[in-house]
This record gives sequence, C-alpha cells and structure tokens, in this order.
Amino acid sequence: MKKYYISILNKKANWFIRFSLIVLCCTGVLSAQESQKYLEYKGTVISKTSENPLPFVNLLIEGTNIATVTNSEGNFSLKVEEAMPNAKVTLTYPGYEKLIIILKDLDQNKSVISLRPQAYELDEINISRPKNALTLVEQVFSNIENNYSDQENFMTAFYRETINKRNRSASLAEAVVTIQKTPYTNAGNDLIALYKARKSTNYDRLDTVAIKLQGGPLNALYADLVKYQKYFITRETLSNYDFSFGEPLVNDGNIVYVVNFKQKGSILEPLYYGKLYIDSKTSALTNALYNLNVENRKAASDLFVKKKPNQVKVYPTEISYRVDYRNKDGKWYYSYSNVQLEFVVNWKRKLFNSKYRINSEMLITDWETELQGKEGINRRSKFKENTVLADEVSGFADPEFWGAYNVIEPEKSIQQAIEKIQKQIKKE
Repeated sequence: MKKYYISILNKKANWFIRFSLIVLCCTGVLSAQESQKYLEYKGTVISKTSENPLPFVNLLIEGTNIATVTNSEGNFSLKVEEAMPNAKVTLTYPGYEKLIIILKDLDQNKSVISLRPQAYELDEINISRPKNALTLVEQVFSNIENNYSDQENFMTAFYRETINKRNRSASLAEAVVTIQKTPYTNAGNDLIALYKARKSTNYDRLDTVAIKLQGGPLNALYADLVKYQKYFITRETLSNYDFSFGEPLVNDGNIVYVVNFKQKGSILEPLYYGKLYIDSKTSALTNALYNLNVENRKAASDLFVKKKPNQVKVYPTEISYRVDYRNKDGKWYYSYSNVQLEFVVNWKRKLFNSKYRINSEMLITDWETELQGKEGINRRSKFKENTVLADEVSGFADPEFWGAYNVIEPEKSIQQAIEKIQKQIKKE
C-alpha cells in the first residue's frame, strides 16, 4: 500500500499537516508546442435522456494522441492547432454510444453535447460472461503483456491539486508535467519532471491548520494500478478479497464487465473496495473506482499520520481513487487518475472538529514513443517525492501561462477560491 504520510508539527501557535514534491524543469519534450498557434474549444457534455452533466468523458482528436476529459460538472476545454478544422473529435463514456463530431462544428465559446445511452441485450451478456469474477480478474493480470503498452512512452500531462477546509480553499496548484513511462512489462518506476506550474495559496489566513500535499503528480500516477500493483492488489493478495459481478456496461460498442470487490471479513488491516471495469474481448482493465477501507480509524490513521501532538487526533474519513485507460491500436495506456483524501482534525477541549479535503488529478494530453534526439528525464530533473509543489512554484501572475496546453476545465468552486485568495493577498 502506498503511504501518503502526514506530519503535524508545532510552529509557534500554528499547526501544520504536511504531505510534499519537487519542482524541476524538463523542457525537451514540450517546447515544440509553444511555437504553434492553437484554438480553444469549450463546452459541456450531458446525457441525452436525463440532461445531467457527464463527468470524466474522454475527448480524443482522431489520428492523434491529443485528448482531454470533462470535469465533475461535465465541462471540457480542448486546445488544437488552427490547421485542424476538419479533425474529428471522438467522445466516449461507459454505457453511452460513441459520438464523433467535426471540430469546426464545435462552438468555441460553449458547446453543449449530448450522449445517448447505449442499449444492450442483457441475456446475450449473461451467456458470454465468465461464471467466476475472480477468474476474470486473474485474466487481467495474465494478459497485461498483450493488452498494455510494451514500449517506453513520453507523455505530456496536466496536473492539479486542491486543498480545502470544508468549502474554503487553502491551496491550489497546477502543472504541466512530462512523464517518461516505462513499459508495463518493466518493473521500473516511471519518471516525472515539471515543465510549468502555478499556484495560489493562503494557509495562514484561512486557518491555524495548513495541509500540504507531498508527492503531487506522483500520487496521481501511482493510482495506475495495472503498473503499480504493489500499492493495490497483486496476484498474491487476490485471496484477501471477495469478487462479484455487477451490471455490465457498453463502451464504444464493446461489452464491459463490472466486477465489485471488497476485502474479506476476516482481514482486519485496511484494504480496498470498489469496482473494476474489464473489456469483455481482451480482459483488459479499462477503468477502476476504488476506496481504502477507513472503518478502523486507528489503523487507517497509522497509514498516513507520521507525527502529531498528543492533544490532536487525525484520521481519514475517505480515501478514494479513480483511474482510466485509453485504447489506441490495440494497446491500453494510462489516461487519467484522481485521488481524493478527506481527513478530520479533532482537538481536545475543542467543541467542533475540522474537515479537510485534498484532491489530486492528472490527465494525459499527448504522448510520443520517441524523443527524436531530445534528452529524457534524468536523476537531476526527475520529480522527487519529498517536496511540496505549492511551496516551490510562483503564483497566477501570467495570464498566458498555459499557452497551447490542454487542461481540465476548472470547477466553479475552484475559480471562486482563486479569486477569493487573490483578493486576500492584495489586501495584505
């Protein structure tokens, strides 16, 4: 299990909960994008039947690796070259029909795109579905070499982390990063380097408790449970879980089996529960939603809290993960991940406790298999696990900061938080 340690340290009257991350530059992979002109298209994706927004819808420019994803409110932002008006944008979402739109037909300001739920014959699915859910999960492990990329990839990603006390934002940090991703058949860790970053933080003004995230984009990357099985479930630990089938889905015309899993009742240590989405044809894991079991507060707290004063209790109330994979030319690639950490800080002789929520997400927006003579990420430029992104980068000063890079459309609450923090900084 990957541990995101927290330390609570005494600094005069203030107490600091710390998580961390390094800020070093690797410009070789990304510099070519800035010399081109790009157009930005924004919009919202909704369900045609319910008209509810659809979160985490994948948008991909066909024939390229350029992609983005909708946020939790269904909003998206996609930046492409001006010379691509006839490019096709593919939208996919589990349980819905695939939709293809010509780029020039999108409204640059605010398109509303409807996806239609996909019907399927349940009897046909039940006949073809394996009888045993555990057997299907075992096939996922057995077929990794065939289903996932077997070569090194150099990826461009957008990363965001937010830290809130209830609805008040204490820290916002965003970055464009490069990832040197090793083959899924290789046990070596992936490397990350920072290309651009910005932040808005105001720990002291919002509370006497400030939370800082250690590891930043590495935390999001480790949610790739196919690559980092050691932090999740391995073949050797499958016996710790009970597996069962849920209702199947259809994604891009393919049946996707849904496998529910939870730790066995006899296992006392905090393990995981959630859903695995598995392609029926290849037994490839396409998506996963999972949580850490935090019912045992002391055991769950011990996994995260490294140091604290005696008069305070800190325990997690929610640790949740999401990971999505994208298919291209018969191989699956890490595409998007989200990690949410919610903690309660409870002081002795204090009537009310405080709840803090940390969100870390990363989206792969482009990738290539060769650097074409450029240098990769080395020991000096690689992103390390023991620094804090929000402590190392500059603020939101440059209005043209992101240039041509695809980003996850900000939530309304994030935008409001930025404005609020900036106003407070100006008052200072």
